[in-house]
Amino acid sequence: MTHSSQSTSQLHDQMIALGDGAKRAQRVVQRSPHAMRQTALKAAAVALRGISVDLLKANAADVAQAREMGKDDAFIDRLALDEGRIEGMAKSLEAIAARPDPLGAIDQSWAREDGMRFERARVPLGVIAVIFESRPNVAADAAGLCLKAGNATILRGGSESRRSVEMILSAMQKGLEQAGLPMEAVNIVPTQDRDAVGELFRMTEHIDLLIPRGGRSLVARVQEESRVPVLGHLMGVNHSYVHASADLEMAKAVVVNAKMRRTGVCGATETLLIDEAVAAKYLPPLVKALSDAQCRVRGDAAAKAICPDIEPASDEDWDTEWLDAVINVRVVDGLDAALAHIDRHGSGHTECIIASDQAAADRFLSEVDAAIVMHNASTQFADGGEFGFGAEIGIATGRLHARGPVGAEHLTSYHYRVRGSGHIRP
Repeated sequence: MTHSSQSTSQLHDQMIALGDGAKRAQRVVQRSPHAMRQTALKAAAVALRGISVDLLKANAADVAQAREMGKDDAFIDRLALDEGRIEGMAKSLEAIAARPDPLGAIDQSWAREDGMRFERARVPLGVIAVIFESRPNVAADAAGLCLKAGNATILRGGSESRRSVEMILSAMQKGLEQAGLPMEAVNIVPTQDRDAVGELFRMTEHIDLLIPRGGRSLVARVQEESRVPVLGHLMGVNHSYVHASADLEMAKAVVVNAKMRRTGVCGATETLLIDEAVAAKYLPPLVKALSDAQCRVRGDAAAKAICPDIEPASDEDWDTEWLDAVINVRVVDGLDAALAHIDRHGSGHTECIIASDQAAADRFLSEVDAAIVMHNASTQFADGGEFGFGAEIGIATGRLHARGPVGAEHLTSYHYRVRGSGHIRP
């Protein structure tokens, strides 16, 4: 959308006012007792359950609009809510509330010979903006985690989820109100104007961290254009590697779950690697199990030689995040070849080895460069809730600040507290 200078100025002023309100609210939240933040989270969970009927109606309208726009089934699955998913959001807020207060936690302390004492204590990051696309639950998880860690939140959801997100926001703000905390601690960008996202990128005096949750194009744009520090990942090109020592029945169960439990999540397995030593025996039942689960299988020449009915895999497939019921299969000559494939094609998100050989598993866990590495467990466990964090604001695949599922404690920084008794420096 192209604006006149006047409307561009109005949008800018509107976003600055939003940022000012968030900053003021964050100072209050930062200084609030943990019990007050817990009360807000628990009350938001109650409010969320209370609006479930209206939220389902709003979500149905969002889903209908998305279908009219031609969105695919994977997108619709991420957008759609049901009673179970709403209850899951409420339980996540309660789980976040139940965790220890991350603020003020002392993670290092020491003393000098002259009696001066030092502590490193956790403090909030400040104002966190979260840009996301179709998943409405991101609004509840992000707002809840940020609040727990003493931060304020600015949410910018996609137009497809607008009705759902606005209702979730109302539940979060009701919780804040009941706890006596400022409602501006959780905000939503008040316009669907695409230029508002560009405004967020430039709000360095108001926003301390920007987290994108969505497809590769969204995350890439945020990482390329934002002047605000960014925490995010581009995609989850994840692998499940069936080692020669793997138990076949375990491999079938883990691989089918890793691919098909929910195909549209970033923790889904996209490529199955299988040891050449067991491929002739193991691959046919693995392919059958995947096909029976309605998954399309695409393989390299060696895989097709064993299972001629599967589709041929192209060079591009190994770097594709399908987010759909499609999986690639490659036959590899042992652990070194599997590691080499992951080094080349993995996105640093989640990697799994299925093996009974502990030495091979230990080597995989220590040598694979990814935020999460797993042994004999589905990659679908790449989720902050499953890690015991209550929820997550995303999976960070970079190496700075946070890596892996980002929970409330990861939405803090630290400062140093120095205690003396009249010490002066010579």
